[in-house]
Amino acid sequence: MQRTISTDVLVVGGGTAGFGAAYAAASQGARVRLVEGTSKIGGVMAFCPGMPWGGGFPIGRSIGGVFDTLTSMLCTMQPPLAEIRPSTLENFGAEVIYDHEAAVFAMFQMLEDVGVDIHLNTFAGSPLLLGHRIIGVDCYDRTGPLTIEPAMVIDCSGDGDISAKAGVPFALGDGRGNMMGVTLSFSMLGARWEQVFASDDPYFTKEATRGIAEGRLHPDLAKLYLMRGFHRDTVFCNSVHIRGVDGTDPQQVTKATQEGRRRCRQLAKFLIDCVPGFEQARMSELGPTIGVRETRKLEAVHRILARDLAAATKFADGIVCCDNPIDDVMRSDAAMTHHAIVAQGNYYTIPFQAMVPREIENLLFAGRLVCADPAAFASVRGMPQCMAMGEAAGIAATIAHDRRLTVQALDPAEIVAALSVRGVRGLGGEALSDYAPALER
Repeated sequence: MQRTISTDVLVVGGGTAGFGAAYAAASQGARVRLVEGTSKIGGVMAFCPGMPWGGGFPIGRSIGGVFDTLTSMLCTMQPPLAEIRPSTLENFGAEVIYDHEAAVFAMFQMLEDVGVDIHLNTFAGSPLLLGHRIIGVDCYDRTGPLTIEPAMVIDCSGDGDISAKAGVPFALGDGRGNMMGVTLSFSMLGARWEQVFASDDPYFTKEATRGIAEGRLHPDLAKLYLMRGFHRDTVFCNSVHIRGVDGTDPQQVTKATQEGRRRCRQLAKFLIDCVPGFEQARMSELGPTIGVRETRKLEAVHRILARDLAAATKFADGIVCCDNPIDDVMRSDAAMTHHAIVAQGNYYTIPFQAMVPREIENLLFAGRLVCADPAAFASVRGMPQCMAMGEAAGIAATIAHDRRLTVQALDPAEIVAALSVRGVRGLGGEALSDYAPALER
């Protein structure tokens, strides 16, 4: 039997952007339904257990808002289940490392507390349009078809299927079809930190060179991204990157996931056999599927350009601060970059109108769907920024619903003001540097 339900705001995708969008909209009084195709909230965080939240502290200060709420909740648990630490990777600043299951629990709890209706293991299929409005989204769960009739839609799916099917133009990857490499991660338990991290090389290049030369590691593992996990003597391995995968193709994702498992097993065995400190370690928390960094970038009212970010532009409609490097991962070849995009001690903001389509009147998008050129995208895509973009979209959707406005008619200044009230920092002429550094709090 066909089921039909209505809601004020439908959020498609339960990654960090979708979490921020649903939480913000519901906390403003909207009826919110969140559709997520997997069994967990968190997106990349769920697919890559242990992935640090990098980018939440431009110039050492917290971006605030829902990111700060979640981080503070975890840091103040007894015992604390998150901490803020300097990143070992160049140009990344501070990051949050956390207990994965505690973070997932906290995100679910926050959504429950504000009354979000969550549909897990539910796939959003096709949008139903009337003119330039989405009047329904056909979804599917194990009991059959379900149509959700929303007043507003926020696409936080990462791949933008709903937006693309609604007619929003898009580019794949860099516009020539080249997309960043996908990743499968895992952790090693029982690795002695004192030995593992005795060297001052954060990329373990000497060990990687040996592994490749001996045919024990894939040639793309020229740098080993190994980081201290949250729990003592755990090491998070974010090293297995696979090139040339179109994340919008389910068959390619399936094949890449099995290839990732193969390379992860090879790397784990190599670490145990050849890298001091791993002798008694074992693999754990292998991701359930690859983490996809880049697919569609949707066309919006504003396109973010790297040259504007390099100039530390603080847009009038800026909704989150950022100083992330150009974190480009094997987009067209084996190269990986962490080049600074903005001068040290400065930052830019991400403009709200980079999430507003030109025509669809009740649609916003957030997270890695944001409209940006390739270099700019490589900087803005951090999980804390995605969470904040979602928060801004949730606030905007609620205002549009309450005022019966199209998203194109929204006053960005009102959204910026509302975000500032919610504790989002560095907006509307406020200086982010006025706040205490995160590591000194």
